[in-house]
Amino acid sequence: MSRLIQYRLSLSRLLNTSGSIGRGRYLSTESNKIDEPLKVEEAETVNVPPPPAEKLLVLGGTGFVGSHICKEALHRGLSVASLSRSGKSSVPESWANKVQWHQGDLLSGDSWKEALTGVTSIVSCVGGFGSNSYMYKINGTANITAIRAAAEKGVKRFVYISAADTGVINYFLQGYYDGKRAAETELLVRYPYGHVILRPGFIYGNRRVGSMEVPLGVIGSPLEMILQHAKPLTQIPLVGPLLTPPVNVTAVAKVAVRAAIDPVFPPGIVDVHGLQRYSQQK
Repeated sequence: MSRLIQYRLSLSRLLNTSGSIGRGRYLSTESNKIDEPLKVEEAETVNVPPPPAEKLLVLGGTGFVGSHICKEALHRGLSVASLSRSGKSSVPESWANKVQWHQGDLLSGDSWKEALTGVTSIVSCVGGFGSNSYMYKINGTANITAIRAAAEKGVKRFVYISAADTGVINYFLQGYYDGKRAAETELLVRYPYGHVILRPGFIYGNRRVGSMEVPLGVIGSPLEMILQHAKPLTQIPLVGPLLTPPVNVTAVAKVAVRAAIDPVFPPGIVDVHGLQRYSQQK
């Protein structure tokens, strides 16, 4: 009988406790203690800063190709800066007022490195012609200097406007092509996963010479239409590369900017046919 009474008393206490739980109270881990209901407070709002804006630095941004790259980058909503020996562009167009122009010489001192501040990607259009020694310096040494400085600064991606082989002409412009290939080699070492090398042939478009515009497209556009179907002929030794089709400067600019800001753009060398293909993609 006594065991039955104890069982009923225990059952009654359990039911009373269950009622308390149903009314918003709960059992504590401590014996014979019932805590107050759990209070849920609103989460505190945390202000997370937006991701840093993409800033593109165009080396040689005052030139024929460089100015088109600046314009294309602005069209895509990027913050754009340019570094060149001349400084500010003389182009009388509104977009030029939106570019941050820097004056500096990659072959002289370190003051130009101030232009790297805040930069996330670089497109280099630096190059030129002259004696073999000069061509190697401007196409090779200058770009190698820029590539090393960019890597040390932590710039994420580097796009280099190089040049397609031209067969027999390579022998007459040895310093030019040796310099280009030396810069490419340095880029592969410093940016194994963040490099893109563009190798166009003849680049056409409206080229400004002083106050005049030279319509290179009058020659380049028809040649491109004809030679883009002659790709097998470019494999002929020595003379084949002379049949490399020209490419529009707007196509080069479009692909260069995309390669600089698109993290999934594959690293490697893009020839003129790749330039034509990528430029047609949205």
